[in-house]
Amino acid sequence: MTLVLPDDPVTASFSPKDLLLELACALYARNRVSMSQGARMAGLERMDFQEALCDRDIPVHYSTEDLQTDMESIQALLSA
Repeated sequence: MTLVLPDDPVTASFSPKDLLLELACALYARNRVSMSQGARMAGLERMDFQEALCDRDIPVHYSTEDLQTDMESIQALLSA
């Protein structure tokens, strides 16, 4: 995919990598992409993307269902 931005001093100050990261963070913040998808879009490892979200005060999406699944997984590992 090619994205063409207008010639503007604001966008000219960002590298393509910076713009991809900002786009990925914004899409994640709006629940349009997952953490893994956002990291892949930005060309980062998942933990580096999570750090970028933290730097921007964007909370990690973690639902009560996610917690329940994690708790069940931990319980299964402890019971094995």
